Amino acid sequence: MPAASGHRYCGRVFSESDIEMIRTITTSQQYPTRAAIARALCTALTWVKPDGLPKVMSARVALLRMQEDGLLSLPAPTHSYTPVCGTEFTAASNPQPEVRCAISEMASPVLHRVVTAADSKLWNEVVARYHYLGYKPLPGAQIRYLVRHENMLLAAIGFGAAAWKTAARDSFIGWTPEERTAHLHLVVNNARFLILPWVHVPNLASRILSLAVRQVVRDWPQLYGYHPVLLETFVERQRFSGTCYKAANWLYAGQTTGRGKLDRHHRQNVPVKDVYLYPLHRHFRQSLTTSRTH
Repeated sequence: MPAASGHRYCGRVFSESDIEMIRTITTSQQYPTRAAIARALCTALTWVKPDGLPKVMSARVALLRMQEDGLLSLPAPTHSYTPVCGTEFTAASNPQPEVRCAISEMASPVLHRVVTAADSKLWNEVVARYHYLGYKPLPGAQIRYLVRHENMLLAAIGFGAAAWKTAARDSFIGWTPEERTAHLHLVVNNARFLILPWVHVPNLASRILSLAVRQVVRDWPQLYGYHPVLLETFVERQRFSGTCYKAANWLYAGQTTGRGKLDRHHRQNVPVKDVYLYPLHRHFRQSLTTSRTH
């Protein structure tokens, strides 16, 4: 996707000289795998996260898009990957007996951050099996939670990188394109939220959202070394009314244009969604519209 002075991928503009340098890396025997190429790219361009660690996952996504756009060729992947949605589901995600009660009858649900391989597999599987959007890896910096009450699994929720450009959100913030480029990492996207279909507890969704906000505020700085200041989410208006977000004090900011979070070709290819935002700091606009280093 050509930009005014290069090609934009994952929030970064790559000049023609950058692309030529990356081509040299991809053809060097010193970097035989895609992972090695991504690490070398980060080193060569000093492409790092706010905590100083290389943005390897963003680099890998950018490399794949460069290949899709015909700018370079990558070596074949060293590991085959079968999407979760293409595999047989295990008993771990089988439907359970219905849970029906008032929220007052249930002790506060607990959010368990996904850390182990087993929890990661379970999160991926229930989202693939029961979420209408299915499963795909969350982009960039991310946190996933499994929500339980005692030994019962109730829900899954995940947060990842923010959308690059969303008119309703960007108008709400009031930042310039340059400020968005500098501070987008301070916005975190609630990419998935699933109440398991056999769980019928009124007001549970808004309770989980409120708990998740507090949990993200605590966990994100420990994992990534900085404090996000705004959460965003997109609710497909033909499917959902956004009631639980409203009840959890998220702010309605407008609608999307239907282009999709990663659409780079100006095509309306996804349903229109309502945009909801949750400020995590009283002065979030100041944090997102200044040139200060965070």
